Amino acid sequence: MDFFARGKIRMIGHYTKTGEDIRQKILDKSALDMFWFIDEKTAYGGRAALLPLIKTIFSKRTRKFRSERIEEQCLQDCKSVKAVFVRSSSLISNSRVIKNHDEVHI
Repeated sequence: MDFFARGKIRMIGHYTKTGEDIRQKILDKSALDMFWFIDEKTAYGGRAALLPLIKTIFSKRTRKFRSERIEEQCLQDCKSVKAVFVRSSSLISNSRVIKNHDEVHI
């Protein structure tokens, strides 16, 4: 994903320190059920996040995040085939939009 986004988005894992801060300040109890795309005023989860994510990737926006490699151990067995299948199915079955959130500086 980083290759296609060309620095326009920052990817943060659910279980990183920053991810925990975002879950606490912006998201609700459904935070771990799906992936999220968060812009200045809205948090999009699951299916609802696909269109804003694609628009951002293909936009001519020039803001770039510097690439950071955070080496953290995946304790949730996140790289297994089963985990990829579960995440893919949750993308289709979950959708959530949280509007007018307070901006979190990361």
